[in-house]
Amino acid sequence: MMAALLLTCLIAVVEAVGGWLTHSLALLSDAGHMWTDVSALGLALLAAWFAGRPANRKRTYGYVRLEILSALVNGVLLLAITVFIVVEALERLKHPAQVHLGPMAVVATIGLAANLVAMAFLHSGHSLNTRSAFLHVLGDALSSVGVLVGAGVMAFTGWAWVDPVISMGISAVVVVGGWRLLREAVDVLLETVPPHVDMDGVEKALECIPRVTAVHDLHIWTVGSGMVALSAHLVVDEPSACENDTILAAAKRALVERFGIDHSTLQIESRGYAGTGAG
Repeated sequence: MMAALLLTCLIAVVEAVGGWLTHSLALLSDAGHMWTDVSALGLALLAAWFAGRPANRKRTYGYVRLEILSALVNGVLLLAITVFIVVEALERLKHPAQVHLGPMAVVATIGLAANLVAMAFLHSGHSLNTRSAFLHVLGDALSSVGVLVGAGVMAFTGWAWVDPVISMGISAVVVVGGWRLLREAVDVLLETVPPHVDMDGVEKALECIPRVTAVHDLHIWTVGSGMVALSAHLVVDEPSACENDTILAAAKRALVERFGIDHSTLQIESRGYAGTGAG
């Protein structure tokens, strides 16, 4: 991620200067996306550093939730820069500008190559935070391809309006990724059941454990990327201390092996206790 950040910083400066010199809105749009990448990667690195800090008595989960906040900020940045680009593109449609195509294509090629290298650095990451940074870089790679296509079309046709139109097309693609990222981050903050977890399946699996007659107050949520937590009350018939350990072991084994949930808190209670409504 550090290598991707340094590379992105360098290319963002090159594309910003190149866009200004060539009067290419598409190239400036690409540079704008790359500056959001710089922010995204910086936040991702900061969040990763905090996430690695140990838990304490005040923050019992540590700082793993910071990566979700970072992803949320990155999603907002993606949408904000896209709005700016679309507004500028609409203005360019009214007042087309002359674009210097040769330098524009050269700078876009350099940017595309740099984006592909940065994507290779980030591809192996699986956290939501790393995925958010990867989406930023992917959006820039698409921008660079769009710039190159636009330069070729304008070179053959002389249509100046192609530059802002391609900018808006790139923005539409980035909006889709940014919206998906925002939705996932918000779902985590709202402690929504993770999409890969079958809530009904978990409940049935717990109910199938010997001596368990019912399950209630079942909650499943994501703490941070790769960390799913669960809490539930298991109602058993004639509980005893000896059998409680057996029931707990069977429940935790089912949760880990069938659903990949290894952070669970289970309360065992009798039918009479459950009937009182005590939580």
